[in-house]
Amino acid sequence: MDLLSPSELVTAMAESGARKARLSVPDLLIRGALSGAILGFATSLADATTVASGNAVVGAVLFPVGFIMIVLLNLELVTGAFAIMPVAAMAGRASPAQVLRNWGWVYLGNLLGALGYAVLFAAASSQFFTAAPDPVGAKAVAIAVAKTAPYIKAGAAGWFTCFTKAILCNWMVCLGTVMGLISRSTLGKIIAAWMPIMGFFAQGLEHSVVNMFAIPAGILLGAPVSWTDWVFANQIPVSLGNLVGGMVFTGLALYATYRPAPATLAVPQPAE
Repeated sequence: MDLLSPSELVTAMAESGARKARLSVPDLLIRGALSGAILGFATSLADATTVASGNAVVGAVLFPVGFIMIVLLNLELVTGAFAIMPVAAMAGRASPAQVLRNWGWVYLGNLLGALGYAVLFAAASSQFFTAAPDPVGAKAVAIAVAKTAPYIKAGAAGWFTCFTKAILCNWMVCLGTVMGLISRSTLGKIIAAWMPIMGFFAQGLEHSVVNMFAIPAGILLGAPVSWTDWVFANQIPVSLGNLVGGMVFTGLALYATYRPAPATLAVPQPAE
């Protein structure tokens, strides 16, 4: 059969986490940077189609192309690893230290890639910072404000709103990661992963790697948002919420009900 059963799927998640635990630091950084840049590209694509069509749903339908590229190329996205790596640890296929090692280096790689694409996007949108941003750049400015100012204004309630929206976001994003493993065919992976990713983007939820591009791009194009605003009003609560949503609501929940037989293999050691 093309489709894995739920128990086979959880086994595949544990095996995927074991492979990630063996990756070297350069591989984690390179694959993470590529993922950050690709998600930035997908976000600017969604913004462009929203501006052209006047309909945000059109952008949401197209945004998953970036995520699909990441799945098919087996790149590293920290939000997906928030679900995959704990399953590998629970199944005895990775140690807690290896889980944290993966998260840390992939997060850094995602950040570097997203920021790099943000600079390129902002330069292209503003004639290399010599003119006002084009309509898509102006959309990026508005998004940067929308992702920070309301949360800052609401104080503690805003911080927890951002945190909650991040939980909901990565619940869906990690389902996209998992659904990318459920089929053995390329077309099956694309269709299965597309659905939850489109759902999170259409609802305007908060994704830490997307925001590594979206808010810095807006700042570079003149949004009245400081770098401190980005980090403390959005990036920190979103990263924490994504961790909870991916690990608890996807990874550990699926493992608890479909856990595989106890592993007999030794915990893999990372490459030097």
